[in-house]
Amino acid sequence: MQIVYCDPGRRTGWDPITWMVRLAGGLFETEPLVLDRAEAVPGLARKLALLAPRRRGQESCLLVCPHPQALWMVLAVEGWRRRFDRIAAWVIDSFWAEEIPWAIRRSGVIDEYFVTNLEEVELWARLTRKPCRWLPWGTDALGLGQGGPARPVDLLRLGRQPDAWERDEETAGACDRHGLTFAGRPPGQEDQGDNERMLMRRLAGTKYVLCFTNRVNQAGYTHPTREYITGRWVDALGGGACVAGVHPRTETVRRLLWPEGLLELGTTDRERGLAAIASAARGWAPEQAALNHRRALERLDWRHRFADLAAALGGPGPRLTAELARLRQAVASPGEAAAG
Repeated sequence: MQIVYCDPGRRTGWDPITWMVRLAGGLFETEPLVLDRAEAVPGLARKLALLAPRRRGQESCLLVCPHPQALWMVLAVEGWRRRFDRIAAWVIDSFWAEEIPWAIRRSGVIDEYFVTNLEEVELWARLTRKPCRWLPWGTDALGLGQGGPARPVDLLRLGRQPDAWERDEETAGACDRHGLTFAGRPPGQEDQGDNERMLMRRLAGTKYVLCFTNRVNQAGYTHPTREYITGRWVDALGGGACVAGVHPRTETVRRLLWPEGLLELGTTDRERGLAAIASAARGWAPEQAALNHRRALERLDWRHRFADLAAALGGPGPRLTAELARLRQAVASPGEAAAG
């Protein structure tokens, strides 16, 4: 199987997906083709190639698309019109369904779509007239996650935050007044893989991670109406931490996550939020971290997603089969997985 990925670049919140693509390449025993944003957007001549008939080959192809516009990258794959029997696309920011390129939809060059939000499955199927399945966000709970009890940081800040929480120095002072230890933005690493490993180590020493849905925390790159989770939620849980904030009110959250891992603040007000976090932290027990890691192994690990992809695109090879067996063993004995 040929995996193709459009890399949005460093320090944009996409390191978990870049890590996933590297992991998938190893387990599917293939070298991913990684394109930058310029390579993934073809010129007019390549776009016109969509009008020519496609001949089926023997391989399968998986496009890992950060957003719908990245679907164009299929045209940058050498021999795409004759190499592949099946072309599938896994769209991470699938909430931008209105940005599916019209020519991609019309041509039917993609045989099947996978989207990260359950709420958008029917929408994508209707717009593309192709099969669409739910394949949600994941985390490397087996390889990088932990459920250990040593968690000196009460509250960790990751990513975008509402205005009241944006300034880490002020938040640190407010946490101190509430008797909480606080850690601000983790320093970035040059290599994306190193950055993901560093982040998961930070999460393994944290009780609560601060995350707010785009419903209450808009930015220029967030969708104005559709809610969704991102890598912050799943990586936090994979690292054994609980997620404190205002969470998306979606069926994806209800089916994928679990109440014990989510501390709903119900507000973006910092003082009210910190009072709730401080109360929860006083009652925190190491069993919460162990539970979050176990649930992440059961529901969130990327290997579950790879198993679904393999079922759709030709079946798992020996490496993925062995890794799925290791995951099942870790689910059965989560304490051993955490220790390892």
